[in-house]
Amino acid sequence: MGSLGEDDLIINITSFMSMKNSLKLNLQKSKTLGLALQQSEPRLEQINQRLPRLESAVRPIGAQPDALDTVSGHINKAVVPAAAVLKVFDAIHGLEKSLSDPKSDLSGYLKVLGNLRGAVKFLSDNCGMAVEWLGDIVEYLEDYNVADKRYISSLKNAITRLKDLQHEEKGCFDGGLLAVSLDRLEDEFRRLLTENSVPLPMSSSPLKDEQACISPSPLPVPVIKKLQDIIGSLIVNNRLERCNIQGYITKWSEHLEFAVKHLFEAEYKLCNDVFEKLGLDVWRDCFANIAAQAGMLAFLQFGKTVTESKKDPIKLLKLLDIFAALNRLRLDFNRLFGGAACAEIQNLTRDLIKSLIEGASEIFWELLLQVELQRQSPPPPDGSVPRLVSFIIEYSNRLLGNDYKPILNQVLAIERSWKREKFHERLVHDELLNLIRAVELNLDTWSKAYNDAHLSFVFLMNNHWHLYKHLNATTIGALLGDQWLRGHQEETEYYSTIFLKESWGKLPSHLTREGLILFSGGRATARDLVKKRLKAFNEAFDNIYQKNSKWVILDKDLREKTLQVIIQTIVPVYRSYMQNYGPLVEQDLNAGKYVKFTAQSLEKTISSLFLPKPVRHGSFKVRQRSRKFSNGVEEQLSASPTPTIASA
Repeated sequence: MGSLGEDDLIINITSFMSMKNSLKLNLQKSKTLGLALQQSEPRLEQINQRLPRLESAVRPIGAQPDALDTVSGHINKAVVPAAAVLKVFDAIHGLEKSLSDPKSDLSGYLKVLGNLRGAVKFLSDNCGMAVEWLGDIVEYLEDYNVADKRYISSLKNAITRLKDLQHEEKGCFDGGLLAVSLDRLEDEFRRLLTENSVPLPMSSSPLKDEQACISPSPLPVPVIKKLQDIIGSLIVNNRLERCNIQGYITKWSEHLEFAVKHLFEAEYKLCNDVFEKLGLDVWRDCFANIAAQAGMLAFLQFGKTVTESKKDPIKLLKLLDIFAALNRLRLDFNRLFGGAACAEIQNLTRDLIKSLIEGASEIFWELLLQVELQRQSPPPPDGSVPRLVSFIIEYSNRLLGNDYKPILNQVLAIERSWKREKFHERLVHDELLNLIRAVELNLDTWSKAYNDAHLSFVFLMNNHWHLYKHLNATTIGALLGDQWLRGHQEETEYYSTIFLKESWGKLPSHLTREGLILFSGGRATARDLVKKRLKAFNEAFDNIYQKNSKWVILDKDLREKTLQVIIQTIVPVYRSYMQNYGPLVEQDLNAGKYVKFTAQSLEKTISSLFLPKPVRHGSFKVRQRSRKFSNGVEEQLSASPTPTIASA
């Protein structure tokens, strides 16, 4: 019995020791696990804080499956055209290297150029539609609460930016690559002509019974083929007219006058002196042959080509220039080319004059319609002056100036006489005044197209001031009258006042001193109030500044006056506030969150606003009413006192 008890005791002690060791081991593991949990607690807290943002970023669409099934079809319809547009944009970028130089591979260059033209047309036709469809989808997501609000806000901002870019870059979807490529093609055309042309030698000693002649040196056939291919491409891209006519009308007038008054006059007298005894018909036939061979018909054909080109408003001035040149030479023409032998020259001259009068009259009487059609187009996204406004002002004053007024009156009088109608000079005045009034109606319509009322005020400020400043002390301004001009000056002041009151004028209210007098609530309370009000001021300022930084006040005087009023409204209040209460927060560790400006930096920031951006092209786009008027033609008058003519 005793020995058995000892064995049991030994077994129990061994079992106890084993349990003790196991307990110690488990206790150590628990301590280790507890320490690990304690160390991971901050990381878990960080993850817990980030989860809402991660969920919003990873899963912006948080709707039920049935709602997603409904919206997925709409999204696909919008994404498909947008994806196609992006692919074409990428393709255009890929074409740039292939359009660096047409000299090495002209046929390849022309093929790539054709692809680029097709791509630009695709973008022109589809960019607007793709953006609109994407905008509709964003509205759908917002209306049905299908997506996170921050995600929707981000999408809406992106759509707004796309629409702004669409207006800013209108007609320039390729970044100007097509225009540059066509310029290079024109340069290649000139190079081919220059490098493959030689002076044409005159036969030094003609044989008996052989007329002196010019020995032509024909261009090589491959060169001619290249020139023809280039011309074909220029025609397709509406560049041939610009190449042939642009800038040459003034020279044409000078050369025609020189040829008639000097060259043909001398030939006329020589033929008369030499062949007079042979009879009138003989020497006049001789002169007619000389005039035809010397290029008189080509002179007249150039003028005819101008009349047959696109009938844009700016072209009216070109037609009047040609008519004036012919009118100055009318007596010389009748004397030199009046005989039966010059019948071909007479007929071409009559056709040219008829085309000039009909073309100029048609353009003039349809100007009002063209201005009214522009009412359908959107206003400038930056609130500046539309090109149409400055164009019509300058255009009207030029037509009433000494250079064009008498010629225009003469042309219109002839055109009316053909219709057996009377012409009065007042008709021209009334028509031009109607143009200005149509512009006023356009401005009223455009101002209502802005979603932001403040931008509408800036637009009206700009344009009322532009009308007043650029019509004051002008012929058309005198016809409109002083009261009309003063009205636009007063409208400028009105919209300037209301713009400042409704936007910048509200900022000082954020810097109220209420509750800060003598620190009645204690220094800590005053510090919190100052922080709160500075934060509200900064947020309001940033909001207004970001919007206004995209807007333009075109006239320097108006811009500086507006900025000065804004500065006087805000900076003194801010300076005084910071002098009195700035020390409460300037020593704070987070002072930079609340004190973002000094008075000087605030004034400098405001002064950077409303500056005009570089303008690529001004335009007066003619909307097509009939085939006689081209659609989408861009023209620009120079800003100089005597603007040059851009193109025919």
